[in-house]
Amino acid sequence: TGEAVINSMVPMHDRSNGLGGGFAAYGIYPEYRDFYAFHIFFEDNTTRRECETLLKEGFEIVQAEVIPIRIIPEITDVPLIWRYFVSPLKSVLSRLQLDEKEFVARTVMEINTKLKGAYVFSSGKNMGTFKAVGYPEDVGRFYRLEEYEAYSWTAHGRYPTNTPGWWGGAHPFALLDYTIVHNGEISSYDANRRFIEMFGYKCNLLTDTEVITYIIDYLHRRLGMPLDDVAKVIAAPFWSELESGRFSPEETAKIRHFRNVYSSLLITGPFSIILGFNNGIMALNDRLKLRSMVAAEKGDTVYVSSEECSIRTM
Repeated sequence: TGEAVINSMVPMHDRSNGLGGGFAAYGIYPEYRDFYAFHIFFEDNTTRRECETLLKEGFEIVQAEVIPIRIIPEITDVPLIWRYFVSPLKSVLSRLQLDEKEFVARTVMEINTKLKGAYVFSSGKNMGTFKAVGYPEDVGRFYRLEEYEAYSWTAHGRYPTNTPGWWGGAHPFALLDYTIVHNGEISSYDANRRFIEMFGYKCNLLTDTEVITYIIDYLHRRLGMPLDDVAKVIAAPFWSELESGRFSPEETAKIRHFRNVYSSLLITGPFSIILGFNNGIMALNDRLKLRSMVAAEKGDTVYVSSEECSIRTM
């Protein structure tokens, strides 16, 4: 359940400053496993009704409800928080000649860029993200995450340095079933953003982490690139490594190709990243290891964290 994950964040309290906390959980909606679960923040009920009208144009809404929360003094300025279990209309997909994942991704972009006062912060199947302005352990209690059971969890406490703390800016960032939690500073953000926005993505959430989610969606879902190759694009080996003979000639040629063709998707600066997706997780460090990352295994469970203390707690 979410209780163990919430408890694991407590010893890392001072890694964040209360301006953003969040969780992603996989396997939490087995009864709606075949439907996309949209988690949406609304400014008011007028915006909610506008958004529902937009959704009904392209989706069958099989369930719409307020996400259960626990009112606590540590979490303030609470928006309306709803979830919708939806299925894209086959007639719409046929008319637009899109597969359902592309249609869902475009709908999320449309709502988040064009509908003022609405923000879709989760949109995958049988999973969900939960985030707010607050410390992560408080955010977990706020969303009553001890009541959910999942086979995979990610969690994050934010310490924003050059962007504001707001509900949408907390991690994880999500698109479809991809979720990203990230520590560090992306010095390549502008180059990454300019490249990815050529393909219909919109980076307007006031944080550099957002672009990582879109890069992975573009490379893995749209281009069909395996995740180990996605890692070689985002955190590419140094040129010196390629010249050292460490890799086979075929692998060296492939990495050189990635570095030349996708040079604008290379992420530079200190970072540690955890990608969550429906089949597991992938953890990435910058090549100089400038942000801490500890990995562990026990039984059939894998742990990745900024600090060993959280793994020991679990």
